[in-house]
Amino acid sequence: MQNAEKILLPGVGAFADAIKKLRETGLADCVLEQARSGKYMLGICLGMQLLFEKSYEYGQHEGLGLLKGNVAPIKGYIQADLKIPHIGWNALHFEKEHFLFKYIHEGDCAYFVHSYHATDCKDSLIAWAEYDKPLTAAVAKGNVLGCQFHPEKSGDVGLNILKAFCEVKA
Repeated sequence: MQNAEKILLPGVGAFADAIKKLRETGLADCVLEQARSGKYMLGICLGMQLLFEKSYEYGQHEGLGLLKGNVAPIKGYIQADLKIPHIGWNALHFEKEHFLFKYIHEGDCAYFVHSYHATDCKDSLIAWAEYDKPLTAAVAKGNVLGCQFHPEKSGDVGLNILKAFCEVKA
């Protein structure tokens, strides 16, 4: 990881299992060290959620703490008749200008698959999507970035976000 130019922290699965595995293998310390060194990293879906302080997915679990905020269930936040997990294409609404959006436009759609969402993260919020209510779509604080949606499944929009991430220099 030390020789990598950038870091992708992917994720599909459960927060508790993922953070446990990162800690058991020593990867959590490595990710923290690389973040402190200024290396750019992008967390995707669960990978983004792991960047936060805490998750309430099936209990309470400490995250990496690279970003302020928590991860909470969508259930109870959105109206009860909407399907969970939130699966599908949603428009991105930009909260702040950011280099990740260099090649895309406000209202472009990205593909989401999730049952939990980042909360209390106003400091790092750069984009949101609406699923009855606003849900965090993308976050950034310095070199630490995250997308709740899956850019790798979001067609040209996702490819352009990944292109912008690949172009950034530390």
